Amino acid sequence: MTRPAPRPIPDRALRPPMGWNSWDCYGTTVTEEEVLANAEFMREHLLPHGWDTVVVDIQWYEPTARAHGYNPGAPLVLDAHGRQLPAPNRFPSVAGGAGFGPLAERVHELGLRFGLHIMRGIPRRAVAARLPVAGTGFTADEIADTGSVCPWNTDNYGLDHDHPGAQAYYDAQVAQFARWGVDFIKADDMLFPYQEREISAYAEAVARSARPIELSLSPGTDVSLAHLDHLRDSATMWRVCDDLWDRWEDVEAQFARMARWAPWQGEGGWADADMLPLGRVGIRAERGEDRLCRLTRDEQISLLGLWLISRSPLMMGGDLPTSPPETIELLTNDEALDVLWHSRGNREVLRERDLVLWAAGDTDGRTRYAAVFSLADSPQKVTVPLGSIGAGPGDHIRELWTRQDIAHDGDSLHAVLPAHGSALYRLTPP
Repeated sequence: MTRPAPRPIPDRALRPPMGWNSWDCYGTTVTEEEVLANAEFMREHLLPHGWDTVVVDIQWYEPTARAHGYNPGAPLVLDAHGRQLPAPNRFPSVAGGAGFGPLAERVHELGLRFGLHIMRGIPRRAVAARLPVAGTGFTADEIADTGSVCPWNTDNYGLDHDHPGAQAYYDAQVAQFARWGVDFIKADDMLFPYQEREISAYAEAVARSARPIELSLSPGTDVSLAHLDHLRDSATMWRVCDDLWDRWEDVEAQFARMARWAPWQGEGGWADADMLPLGRVGIRAERGEDRLCRLTRDEQISLLGLWLISRSPLMMGGDLPTSPPETIELLTNDEALDVLWHSRGNREVLRERDLVLWAAGDTDGRTRYAAVFSLADSPQKVTVPLGSIGAGPGDHIRELWTRQDIAHDGDSLHAVLPAHGSALYRLTPP
């Protein structure tokens, strides 16, 4: 059985966000030239496969940014109202007070969406200078909560949301992003611990901006299903973990997390298993040296398979133009991406020793999907009863990474999985 006729990619509201983020490869140091190189590559190679968002990660307003960490007390570039501005030495198109407007326009001309990262709160430099809050009679020192600080970055203080100027600051900040043409905001230090009032205020600022901006929340260290309703009301996606890197232990930990969140995935919002540390990472990153992804090919396929079957957002972290062709081939496998786009009822159905099994239906009401994962450190033979994944004895079975039809005995599916390997199946009734 060959692949059926291609299906249209669902509307963005019906599927998880897909894009590229500069963090894994460039950390705090990405430049305008590097952003555009990734955007142009995405337009040529990935956009037809649903990848449509380019995100500039943390400290785009830091002119002295470096690899492997943050500069304490960094000389952030701010406007007269304490709002961050792109560093001109890294983003030359900001000349004349244009902000990210010209870069966003270039990205939009490629048919893509433009996103940026922001830390919660207000810059400490704005507080020290007592800068006025736009549109109010308040100053930054009056609205800051100087006891609310990020444990890993010294740029900002939190905001005192008992003071009306706190909401006004977020409103003005997001309004400026909207004027620049921002489509996606990754708001950080929101979930460690869970910052309910900060999240609500930022979501309100996005709503008041009158631009359809997607809001992503990080890092996820203190998020739980108890927060689900608030998360859905506030954001498009939210992380469920700390930063994930190209280590198998990081990937393996996501199986349990995504099993908890998968039943709740949908257009109301998406639990995010974090970026894909694939291809060329670490060029000038926070962690590690310039390298290709340290996961084996089988581990990379397992990572992607879990993200797809659990319907996590997909944010590529490797530098696209210099990543190997085999990495790009994984990202553009439409048969596998169909699982992300068209599956429903996704759930873990078995976890026994080193074997993990997921199953899902399809919006067409006929097709089913199954993912079989081995957490073992050596190859193992697995047998999966067809009934355990809702399949029948006459079903056609196709493995989506190899794009090969699979024979079976009408009772069980048999496979040999490599160490930390997996298979992703489409099951179609006759």
